[in-house]
Amino acid sequence: MTTTPPLLSVEDLHVTFPGRHGAPPARAVDGVDLDIRPGEIVALVGESGCGKTTLARSLLGLVPPTSGRVTFDGVPLDYSSRALKAYRKRAQLVLQDPSGSLNPRHTVYDAVAEGLRIHGYGGDERAAVAGALARAGLRPPERFFLRYPHELSGGQRQRVVIAGALVLEPELVVADEPVASLDASVRGEILALLLRLRTELGLSALVVTHDLGLAWNIADRVAVMYLGRIVETGEVEQVLTAPRHPYTQALLSVLPEAPGAPVVLTGEPPDPSRIPAGCRFHARCQILASGEASRAGVADACRTRDLEILDGGGEAQVACHWARAHEQAGVAGAETGAV
Repeated sequence: MTTTPPLLSVEDLHVTFPGRHGAPPARAVDGVDLDIRPGEIVALVGESGCGKTTLARSLLGLVPPTSGRVTFDGVPLDYSSRALKAYRKRAQLVLQDPSGSLNPRHTVYDAVAEGLRIHGYGGDERAAVAGALARAGLRPPERFFLRYPHELSGGQRQRVVIAGALVLEPELVVADEPVASLDASVRGEILALLLRLRTELGLSALVVTHDLGLAWNIADRVAVMYLGRIVETGEVEQVLTAPRHPYTQALLSVLPEAPGAPVVLTGEPPDPSRIPAGCRFHARCQILASGEASRAGVADACRTRDLEILDGGGEAQVACHWARAHEQAGVAGAETGAV
């Protein structure tokens, strides 16, 4: 998969929002590289406020970047109205709350057909709507045509939203917390549906979530985001079974099946308009607070030296002075032992 050219590629992306009343600008996305390959599911993971939704919206052209570049199928994204309309036929968004995504006055048929009408679809609209509903697991589809959102369960509403994205036959789906508002019994069904659609249609997907358990169940690769930047990335099994960044370790420690005591991070993530010097996680880092970073000789670097932007490819990477020093010490120890 790593040799396949990416379908979507992000290079040094920044999204900055102006501050209010003379306050400094908020750096919501502060330098991100990210590739998504054909048929690949990438999970973008992090706490609320880390910038992951802003990044997702920027990938779809809903939020123009302040700097950097988004490339789709080898072509830089054009932000003219006509170009964005054509692009959004190929890249679709699935939002968290299906109740908020669906117009309560529109039937299921009209909700799914809306995209076809916007893009001037010239084929059989009824057949296209029926096919999208069937692929989303609403069968027989005709039974749902004249229903309204309030007549459906939460899982059925989310399937309608997914059908509305699928009806245009996109190559990429960006799903922002696609199961967060659903009951636990329904989440598995929606995740299984997304995996089946990847297999059947070759869909690529970026799944935005705060839930590492969801990432484990659905993703090929995971990117962990903190304060506007990706701090660890790699194949999902690598990152979630052997996390290298203290932030990833803390996120995983609170899962019910995690061994040992959970890591409770102090305070809240810093204000994105006042990103601290050095590693942006150092003010909350349990490794720095415990003295382990000092013993590794990197405490000053943690507080003063920024880390580079991680490459967007599929290889395992981490932006952490301590993790790198720890691994180098392990390699040196292994070589010494071998000698």
